[in-house]
Amino acid sequence: MKKREAGMAEQQVTMGSSDDGCVVHIEGLHKHFGSLEVLKGVTLKVERGEVVVILGPSGSGKSTLLRCINLLEKPTDGSIHFEGNCITAPKVNINRLREKVGMVFQSFNLFPHLSAKGNVMLAQRKVLKRSKAEAEKIAVEQLEKVGLGDRADYLPAQLSGGQQQRVAIARALAMDPHVMLFDEATSALDPELVRDVLDVMRELAEGGMTMIVVTHEMGFAREAAHRVVFMDEGVIVEEGLPDDVFGSPQHPRTKDFLGHIA
Repeated sequence: MKKREAGMAEQQVTMGSSDDGCVVHIEGLHKHFGSLEVLKGVTLKVERGEVVVILGPSGSGKSTLLRCINLLEKPTDGSIHFEGNCITAPKVNINRLREKVGMVFQSFNLFPHLSAKGNVMLAQRKVLKRSKAEAEKIAVEQLEKVGLGDRADYLPAQLSGGQQQRVAIARALAMDPHVMLFDEATSALDPELVRDVLDVMRELAEGGMTMIVVTHEMGFAREAAHRVVFMDEGVIVEEGLPDDVFGSPQHPRTKDFLGHIA
């Protein structure tokens, strides 16, 4: 994929479809926080319909990488192309980008005064300018998809942590994203609540959703990922098919990490 000119004007960035099937193309990405270099030249391509799981120890740069993809963090250097468009160019319409990139965080970030349905409707109404009737219809459909059709009118306080996280997933899906980013989506949940959220993520993967997932859930990585990426100290150390990375890791750092969590 060719890079676009760095000075691409906002009106030229149209978030269209990439001809070669690549949804996200990260090249030579660096991110500094003051004197701390968190990402040190990361290069990664994610194809349409692919599920890429990113593993690594705390502080390896996994979450920062995700946050750079939807520009919650501005990269220091390098480029990110989304569906053929350079989104790290000046004057990119960030809000337009985020309409196409869904993200689910560790924390649920639901509005406590809105019902599950209201939370899923809000961004549709504010960002996509959908009518109330259309937004409500889509909200109900997405809540049913994540197994919460009977909880549409419940407030977040009336839902378990796992249910709240599924509302957050439904909220992201209601925006019709082209890629879903999951940043440790189950890490804040009690163990018995993790399965329901992972089941929803597996269903999305089986349905062809393009997904980039940061997680410590090794079972999910083995079962759902098309490719596993292992990061450490701001670089990609190793990547490959799940069976290869888990069954026969090549890099000593990967072997050590997997040995400690097995």
